[in-house]
Amino acid sequence: MDAPLSEETVRSLELGETVYLNGPVITGRDEMHIRAMEYLESGKDVPADISGSVLFHCGPIMMQREDGSWSVVAAGPTTSARMNKLEPGFIRSFKIRAIIGKGGMSKDALEAMKEVGCVYLAATGGAAISLAEGLNRCTGSEWLDLGMAEAMWRFDTQKFGPLIVAMDSKGNSLYENVASSLVRP
Repeated sequence: MDAPLSEETVRSLELGETVYLNGPVITGRDEMHIRAMEYLESGKDVPADISGSVLFHCGPIMMQREDGSWSVVAAGPTTSARMNKLEPGFIRSFKIRAIIGKGGMSKDALEAMKEVGCVYLAATGGAAISLAEGLNRCTGSEWLDLGMAEAMWRFDTQKFGPLIVAMDSKGNSLYENVASSLVRP
């Protein structure tokens, strides 16, 4: 699947589907979300590539080369529930098309995904080295003052995955399905 993703493409994805991404992906954890929202609310310029992005909940381990460019060493998914309070507003404000992470997100985030046309793509926890291989090339960063893990990193991906559509734009969630199957009458 090629990023940037259109709303039509996102809305066509089915719960449980396996996808691989090619194209631009950005990373962001708590502090990146907070900074972007603060900038937006105060009228400061926000990096344009946040809008309509594929957002990877990840604090990558990066290495700077002698020529000043960066390469990724490891890039495992962060537990997305950490962003539950921030993500609904972030999805709505920036029309995020896909979020990559682990563990799923809240019902409020799922509602925002349904409204905007966004999916949650589950990445395998513990596969940081394998996932880093799909982050083909680092194309830049923002807000390095937040620290390596909290900065926003830009990557050009190639066959990034496998990723599972775990929350779709129709309001369905594999996490909810599992939880409801565990409830005994």
